[in-house]
Amino acid sequence: MQYNFDHPVSRRGSDSMKWAVGENELPMWVADMDFEAAPEIRAALQRRLDHGIFGYDDLSDAWYEAYMGWWKDRHGLAIEKDWLIFSVGVVASISSLVRKLTTPNENVLIQTPVYNIFFNSIVNNGARVLESPLVFNGQGYDIDFDDLEQKLADPQTTLMILCNPHNPVGRIWSREELARIGALCKKHHVTVISDEIHCDLTEPGKAYVPFASVDEVCRDLSITCVAPTKAFNLAGLHTSAVIAPDPVLRHKAWRALNTDEVAEPGTFAVPAAVAAFTKGGPWLDALRAYVWENRRTVEAYASRYLPGVRVIPGEATYLLWVDVHALTTDVRDWTRRLRAETGLYVTPGTAYGQTGEGFFRWNMACPRSTVEDGLERLRRFLGR
Repeated sequence: MQYNFDHPVSRRGSDSMKWAVGENELPMWVADMDFEAAPEIRAALQRRLDHGIFGYDDLSDAWYEAYMGWWKDRHGLAIEKDWLIFSVGVVASISSLVRKLTTPNENVLIQTPVYNIFFNSIVNNGARVLESPLVFNGQGYDIDFDDLEQKLADPQTTLMILCNPHNPVGRIWSREELARIGALCKKHHVTVISDEIHCDLTEPGKAYVPFASVDEVCRDLSITCVAPTKAFNLAGLHTSAVIAPDPVLRHKAWRALNTDEVAEPGTFAVPAAVAAFTKGGPWLDALRAYVWENRRTVEAYASRYLPGVRVIPGEATYLLWVDVHALTTDVRDWTRRLRAETGLYVTPGTAYGQTGEGFFRWNMACPRSTVEDGLERLRRFLGR
């Protein structure tokens, strides 16, 4: 089947958070796609809608089988049914788990620059953010394992939130890197929450490595948060899952999610996930190819017309991490002026920690015409 990702769909006036902007503004900030959901998913939701009754729902065998089949076939991880717990969202899961797995003022380690809501999930639940900054090598990011071990060794550090693949820098962590993280966490008695929501949005031909698939150490000290929402643009349906192989951690996760009342599916949560993971593969593969062509379009345009703007190579997510150190020493003010003068709305890198100074994050999950509009606005802003 052919999928038309060039087809623009107006989201203004649809209560979209992303598009609650001025008439002349172009929002390319939050990780939310401007594509219609896969037709196979929409058909499944239509069937559920046509049923006409929207009472309390439960998980079906098909829901479990969809997750188990997708992760085994796509990612090489054999999940047992008992390992899976439903949740209304990855952020909700992370927040509940931080609250359950830490006591007040304990440290939760994160590798910055990283998804900004991690900070909220930690601080809002009484824990302390402990940053282990990634090292920028001029072309991409590496883990500073000496710094990581030093901070994991702090007795106050009891939890680490891993972003795999990493948002916003686009790294797919290798099996060797993940094994090293797991070994250090075991050595220092630290539990890992692995946020793998971007796992299906990799460069065509590249695969990510589930943290729990690396070895028994990584499997047994971790809880993984996954969902179809990012890859299939279903965030508004509030559907996700937690994978917890270890029975003790699984019981804690189950108690956390149920105590916070985020473990019950809404009417459309189950059919959407089942359709995505059983029928959405061809659509997703076409999407990934399209998004990577968007990336190449930006890279080529920036190289030719935007001196001082450099796209950092990435292997995953539909988000570009863009280096503008040559243009500003205050990226927050720079992106504010960019929006005020041209309407182009992107996210300053400092939203992801101070190590994001000099960068901005740019969403490429949109029709090519939108990408071209954004590029032209940036060119005008730079006076090129």
